[in-house]
Amino acid sequence: MAASRYRRFLKLCEEWPVDETKRGRDLGAYLRQRVAQAFREGENTQVSEPEACDKMYESLARLHANYYKLKYPRPRDTNFSGLSLEEYKLILSTDTLEEFKEMNKGMWKKLQEKFAPRDPEEKHKAWARALSRLHT
Repeated sequence: MAASRYRRFLKLCEEWPVDETKRGRDLGAYLRQRVAQAFREGENTQVSEPEACDKMYESLARLHANYYKLKYPRPRDTNFSGLSLEEYKLILSTDTLEEFKEMNKGMWKKLQEKFAPRDPEEKHKAWARALSRLHT
């Protein structure tokens, strides 16, 4: 029975899309990682809680099949901001979010990062030199 569970999860992982714009935050990539952890021994893995495993699979399968989107259709594809789906995907991409983080940093923090030594020991020496200059 564990072998059939494993094969069902593998099939779901194959069908689940991976969004390359969300590096490190993509649900498809996370799902693959969790299945690999849960079924370390492949088809020979013993499932300790088969009911919970089956419930998890059914939930993920419903999400993948857009069960709730089809069951509860929206009368219009609108949102509060008026942005399109493509614009949301662009905004939520990892690259864009990193750019926003960079924009929100203060000037002092940017200068520190630009000129700070990379080696922690060198950092302490630089601070010691700066402090010695202040006391002289």
